[in-house]
Amino acid sequence: MADAAHPIGLSIRNGLKVYPGTVALKDVDFDLHMGAVNVLVGENGAGKSTMMKVIAGVEQLTQGTILMDGEERVFRSTDEAARHGIGIVFQELNLFPNLSVSDNIFIAREKTRAGVDIDMAAQREETRRLLRRLEHDIDPDTLVGDLKVGQQQIVEIAKSLAQDARILILDEPTSALSASEVEILFRVIADLKANGVGIVYISHRLEELIRVGDYITVLRDGAITGARSMDGVDVPWIVRNMIGEASKDFAKEVEHDYGAEIFRAEHISLPNKSGGLAVDDVSFSLREGEILGVYGLMGAGRSELLECIIGQQRDYAGSFFMRGEHLAKRGVSDRIARGLALIPEDRKQDGLVQILSIRENMTLSSLGAFTRGIHMSLKREAETVADFIRRMTIKIASPEHEVSSLSGGNQQKVVISKALMTDPKILLMDEPSRGIDIGAKAEVFRVMRKLAADGLGIVFVTSDLEEVMSLSDRILVMSNGRVTGEFSKDEATETALVEASAMGHAPDHAPSSAFKEAS
Repeated sequence: MADAAHPIGLSIRNGLKVYPGTVALKDVDFDLHMGAVNVLVGENGAGKSTMMKVIAGVEQLTQGTILMDGEERVFRSTDEAARHGIGIVFQELNLFPNLSVSDNIFIAREKTRAGVDIDMAAQREETRRLLRRLEHDIDPDTLVGDLKVGQQQIVEIAKSLAQDARILILDEPTSALSASEVEILFRVIADLKANGVGIVYISHRLEELIRVGDYITVLRDGAITGARSMDGVDVPWIVRNMIGEASKDFAKEVEHDYGAEIFRAEHISLPNKSGGLAVDDVSFSLREGEILGVYGLMGAGRSELLECIIGQQRDYAGSFFMRGEHLAKRGVSDRIARGLALIPEDRKQDGLVQILSIRENMTLSSLGAFTRGIHMSLKREAETVADFIRRMTIKIASPEHEVSSLSGGNQQKVVISKALMTDPKILLMDEPSRGIDIGAKAEVFRVMRKLAADGLGIVFVTSDLEEVMSLSDRILVMSNGRVTGEFSKDEATETALVEASAMGHAPDHAPSSAFKEAS
């Protein structure tokens, strides 16, 4: 129902979307209010992204109508939707890594001189203005592929702002942003609202939704289970409508004893491309069955530390030991063979091959386990894949479908399954819950607890306070490449972790003695 302050700018009526083997949307009635934040929430595979793709012209309804300003519309492409003032920031970033920031923002909408040649100077200046609005000073000429995921997210948001959209769809816009960047985004959203822009906001961070939203729509299995004003809405209400239960206990502990030390890092330092150190004299140990959380803000050096451990980075100083045995610098395949596995932060780019099937992706790192001599047991492979699909509750029509057909959360479960198939002794996880809904998060974290109880050592990186405190047996806090705090699960408080993460060091501080000695 519309009100005078927030008129309805777009509606879907009796929306049905059918894919081969699955019904993504069932009889959906949806109203988008202008000058307001329309929150859309649901588990992975609930139909949120499908509904937004329909509005943005990526997909078309199988049945039903879209009304805009009282007239029926059919958007056959994103360009057609954009001409009607609809912009979208996708969860899976839609950027060209080999092009500059400026080129990405203005691709297919280049500024020209008299319609002849591209006005590069004007594009750079407008890029700087957009990034200033987002309180970032990224060089417009920087290649997008050289940026961190969080910076790429900022570029994607800037790209949408450049279109001056009347309706702006934000699909998990904060998934890779730090707490300060989230605050900047919220200020921009408030400004857009004041200018009458209708915003659709999709997120799995429930408290965030309550804070930013004016209206809420909940989807479950392609159908709307709740739609109302945000007044009086709380987390239990959202969860009940999402999954039918009010519990948010995603990390129930499995009691077990820790074993012997399984891994140790001594004085690890890694130079930063831009000068200084990305990792600065970091040491820690890990025991069998222990979950070690590494907390910090973007740029703290957490991901770079994991890259050193898995062998992606070989320019580090210091030493790693597994069961007391020194690990030589022999790259990723050697580290996997030694019992290490990594769940990368960017599943699309680093975790999956999008053109391969779900089955092929899951077994890509463990093909040797299904091979004898030159013969591969397809039956055994299929049985193992089916077992992991069951264990991880991956929602699919067939394991032979392309992995790109899955929702973001289900893709993440495929990445985790792929890592577990290598039978690791140590599992490294970089932001494992990025883009995962509360139900999927519960499943993933229960698996982590079970693996730890079976003796697996786990190191996971996160910027989510609640997550690191509820799941970790021990917590390391990093800031500007250094460990600035270490806490047992009984000692850790939100205040202590935040304070430790804010203990900044000058970004151009001199290399540590550990790196000097090893260089």
